[in-house]
Amino acid sequence: MPAHVAESDSTPDPTGPTDPTGATDPADPLAHERAHLAASRAALRGMREDVQALDIRDVTANWVNAEVLQAQIDDRIKALADLSHTPLFFGRLDYLHAVGGELAEGADGERFYIGRRHVHDAAGDPMVIDWRAPVSQPYYQASRTNPQDVGLRRRFGYTGGELTAYEDEHLTDPAEAEHTSRLLQTEIERPRVGPMRDIVATIQPEQDEIVRSGLGGTVCVQGGPGTGKTAVGLHRVAFLLYAHRERLARTGTLVIGPNRSFLHYIEQVLPALGELEVKQATVDDLVRTGVEVRGEDEAATAVVKGDARMAEVLRRAIRSHVTAPVEPVVVVRGSRRWRVPAYEIQEMVDELLARDMRYGAAHEALPQRIAHAVLVRMEEAGEAPDDRVQNSVARNPAVKAAVKAVWPAVDPAKVVLRLLSDAEFLAAHAGGLLSEEEQKRLLWAKPARSVKSAKWSAADAVLIDEAGDLVARTHSLGHVVLDEAQDLSPMQYRAVGRRCSTGSATVLGDLAQGTTPWSTESWGEALFHLGKADAVVEELTAGFRVPREVIAYASRLLPAISPGLAAVESVRESPGSLAVREVPGGTDELDAAVVAACEESLRHEGSIGLIAADARIPVLGAALEAAGHAYLSPGEETTAASRLTLVPASLAKGLEYDYVVLDEPAAVVDGEPDERTGLRRLYVALTRAVSGLIVLHAAPLPEALVQA
Repeated sequence: MPAHVAESDSTPDPTGPTDPTGATDPADPLAHERAHLAASRAALRGMREDVQALDIRDVTANWVNAEVLQAQIDDRIKALADLSHTPLFFGRLDYLHAVGGELAEGADGERFYIGRRHVHDAAGDPMVIDWRAPVSQPYYQASRTNPQDVGLRRRFGYTGGELTAYEDEHLTDPAEAEHTSRLLQTEIERPRVGPMRDIVATIQPEQDEIVRSGLGGTVCVQGGPGTGKTAVGLHRVAFLLYAHRERLARTGTLVIGPNRSFLHYIEQVLPALGELEVKQATVDDLVRTGVEVRGEDEAATAVVKGDARMAEVLRRAIRSHVTAPVEPVVVVRGSRRWRVPAYEIQEMVDELLARDMRYGAAHEALPQRIAHAVLVRMEEAGEAPDDRVQNSVARNPAVKAAVKAVWPAVDPAKVVLRLLSDAEFLAAHAGGLLSEEEQKRLLWAKPARSVKSAKWSAADAVLIDEAGDLVARTHSLGHVVLDEAQDLSPMQYRAVGRRCSTGSATVLGDLAQGTTPWSTESWGEALFHLGKADAVVEELTAGFRVPREVIAYASRLLPAISPGLAAVESVRESPGSLAVREVPGGTDELDAAVVAACEESLRHEGSIGLIAADARIPVLGAALEAAGHAYLSPGEETTAASRLTLVPASLAKGLEYDYVVLDEPAAVVDGEPDERTGLRRLYVALTRAVSGLIVLHAAPLPEALVQA
């Protein structure tokens, strides 16, 4: 017996039949489900109105408490918003027995509607269960071989936010044949206009296991194009906030992406799941707190600056400011003089160095150590000093002068400035770590006069961040999600690792998509630099987004760009989804063919991405405008009226479009500093399509691509 599927094109009736017993009306089950949807939305409005009606005037002691409480109420009101275009629930579970115990003989099992957030009625009874709740997990994990006490799993189909279809699986019925959910497939393939959507209705079992893994450990997800690794990472944040809300409310969460366009693309996923407090940033955002980045490094220079050896160079440079005391400290209090000899101060310095304290903490500790030595002498002389006296001695001019001479305060940016400007200073601290050639690469041709006038690069900002952490500990968050992690340098990994040194991380990436000269070769190496060497590495190899024909074509590049990495096995067959066309003639003919291919793609529903080498973007932009086609830039939100985005290949990573037109693959490869990086950039560009890809070329295709 096949699974039951019902569809309707009729307008949902919000006043349709309801059944207080919760039993499905056999005459019109779709009407019953629509009625439950209407009742659930009404209950959500009631929950929101209850919060809006709260009067806090009599429960706050002062205006500060009132402001804090009002902010919490405002956040709660936002979280309870009913997004009309987003299904409130997308599935249903009918358990065979009561959850947590047996029912009386002859009684029905429990029924739960699974949705994006919890909804209860006026009596407090649940109408929709949050997808993150334990009782919801069988929706993603139950199968015929392991039904987990689920008799029926029902999926719902929506059009424009209205419930239009349902599909049933009877997991314990041996007569029902195994099948692929048509509604699930439709949801995966639904045209995408606007920012990235959540995948909460389509999470697969292997994805669900990663999403629900605990907060205590770090998880690294290796996933090829279309495996949903980014969405898995975002849903993992939502799950952790549900399961550990109080803890993460104190410690904080952060999502780190490769660029602003990418962050804009994903920014609506968590709010759609009711999570509004997760901050987003790029690595550059994290480290650009003290200097302005105005310069750029050559690739070879950036590789040296991003090398983990620079951490030890900086540590040596910071510690070089500590000098041996040359004279005693004499503290005058009233008519008495208290003397601490130089050798005793040296012992204090040696102890602080041996403890490997952060430089700034030791700078603060040394005057207290000296003051304590003075107090010991006072007590030996019969006085009874207390903590106030010790603090006073620590602020004594003689003590302050001694600390300034022995352990002076340092400015991290000035230390990095000197390393990049002073060949002797660099050589003194890079000796045995960096070769002479590497040291020459680091030195500025024209040294800057000051921190403000220096043309700092992005890699320099990371060095300053490292130096800053050597002086004062960087604040650690409870959980960090790092996406497109394969592109980070060792020093960037260290910068991210500092932000979760006492917390955990979700690391997402694909080694085959590493497109920086310093991209990592293995997750073991990356996780070591991140400070999470004990992380669990999971691999997603089932593709749900990119059609099988497209991913197979792109996977021809894998032996050249990432030998040994498993190719993605797409579950989606889409005949005709790939077209590779050679364009005879020159640049003008290619430009015209690209415009025609965009027009061809625009006849389909959904978003269109025209991806090209960065150098080709101005030319193609002019060709589109001449043909009367307006276009967006990456990061601008597509709409029903504006669906075409012109995408430089350097910004394509992480983005998805229903249809992609790829201009001149050879130009994409040639636009990178080396062939491997160029082929990896091409691999990224080839795998951005969800429904169809047209490849146009006038120059010969790269050899790695034409080889079967």
